[in-house]
Amino acid sequence: MGKRDALIAKYAEDLRSKCGVEPDMDLLTKVTIGCGPAIYDADAETVAASQPGELETVRKNFLVKKLGLPDGPGLDDAIDAVIEIYGRSERHKYRAVVYYLLVKQFRKDAVYA
Repeated sequence: MGKRDALIAKYAEDLRSKCGVEPDMDLLTKVTIGCGPAIYDADAETVAASQPGELETVRKNFLVKKLGLPDGPGLDDAIDAVIEIYGRSERHKYRAVVYYLLVKQFRKDAVYA
């Protein structure tokens, strides 16, 4: 098992145990690959949900640029909902898991088809 496969397995376990979601492994793999080298960097692989700048990055770079959603207040609400699902007290919110949950929330699976 390669390093990326091990990370995908860890993200799938987070989705199951912390979010109560049974992941679509094909989609999770594609979302993880889409994160690029960030998944291998200890700081970049997580989303600092308490930092407004980090949430702005998720909104602009992922939701608007990657998923093609129109910018607006609904995006912040969606990010907030995903943070709530993951658990506000959870210290390590993996970027790939947050992105996966956002893809599912907006039904944008086709972006990764």
